Amino acid sequence: MADLTAIILTKNEEKNIEYCIRSIQPVAKKIVVIDSFSTDDTVKKAKELGAVVYQHEFINYSKQFIYGMEIADIQTKWVLRIDADERLTEASAAEINELCAKNADTDVNGLVLRFEVNFMGKKLRHGGIYPFRKLLVFKYGKGQIEDRNMDEHIVLSEGRTVELRNDSEHHDYKDLTYWINKHNWYAGREVLDYFEHKDDAKDGADLDAKARLKRFVKFRIYYRLPMGMRAHLYYWYRYYFKLGFLDGKEGKIFAFMQAYWYRFLVDAKIYEQKKQSQE
Repeated sequence: MADLTAIILTKNEEKNIEYCIRSIQPVAKKIVVIDSFSTDDTVKKAKELGAVVYQHEFINYSKQFIYGMEIADIQTKWVLRIDADERLTEASAAEINELCAKNADTDVNGLVLRFEVNFMGKKLRHGGIYPFRKLLVFKYGKGQIEDRNMDEHIVLSEGRTVELRNDSEHHDYKDLTYWINKHNWYAGREVLDYFEHKDDAKDGADLDAKARLKRFVKFRIYYRLPMGMRAHLYYWYRYYFKLGFLDGKEGKIFAFMQAYWYRFLVDAKIYEQKKQSQE
């Protein structure tokens, strides 16, 4: 077991929380759940599995995680940030244990996890989705989360990162209706993020190279294209250029919903806010 504290943010995650907690028990000395006043059995299940649970009003993921870091009384060398619909595999858990022990006193201050995304019961391996990478394990005191409304990343104050060889899983056991409702909510947060950071030339400067490039493309290229064109190009990029069609019907649905529904919804909400500000 690694010298590690895990923090999970939850809101009505009774379908996912048990899988998540059980997957991280082999690596985490302490598991902390920061719950946004769930109305289902999320809190009950988390406590039954040995997690320490705190409830806190949700503002955004960044502030919720910062609250978790403050209240968790972290005494471990490492911290893991993980969502309830994410879980480690036996192989990725073993690798985290190995890397945390090996790098306890090195300049490796962060571990980048690789995720295999499961959508509508199918593992997506194309469309630029696999592997989905996130810096989620970091040394306490060496990493902090960006304070933004959407697309927040862990940023290291010093040192370097190592990427895991083994995959973890992103698997939400909720249905497509939940996905749509969640992404409608995400779209609103994307709009806030857009207006707060669209003119910030230094935005993303502290991120690792891959995340920095993604942020640059999003704000300096994608958002500067015409509204209708950018969602269309995004779909073609995901589905044809990145071979999303090889994932079958689920790949088609995912690419279409991400581009022509979610990304276009974000654009429409940006347009709506600009129009309202001019009235």
